[in-house]
Amino acid sequence: MAKGHRSQIKRERNENKDTRPSATLSYARVSVQKACYVLDAIRGKDVTTALGIVAYNPRYASSLIEKLLKSAIANAENNNGMSADNLYIAECYANQGPIMKRIRPRAQGRAYRIEKRMSHITIVLDEKAAQ
Repeated sequence: MAKGHRSQIKRERNENKDTRPSATLSYARVSVQKACYVLDAIRGKDVTTALGIVAYNPRYASSLIEKLLKSAIANAENNNGMSADNLYIAECYANQGPIMKRIRPRAQGRAYRIEKRMSHITIVLDEKAAQ
């Protein structure tokens, strides 16, 4: 059990919050596996290189991730006052979202289930250390 008053507990919890700029896309109509192909290609890269990679990637998830990356860059510039030249992708991951279940009729009166998967995609940026 936590010690102290409720406001003190909340204050301590908020002190440990991550202040890096980020953007999250919830309920993206793409599976986690398909989104991770694009996310693995841009992880750890600077934002200009990452934008170039997703702009010319033929996968459907890359169009979603490009929009999300631009949103994260705008969050860094407007909310945190960071320069886009110094930013790189510190973290990017996709988590499982809800699954839409559909029925497909098959031979002899059978029904097969089709699962249309969704994902929650997150991109976290950070500034490069000054050299």
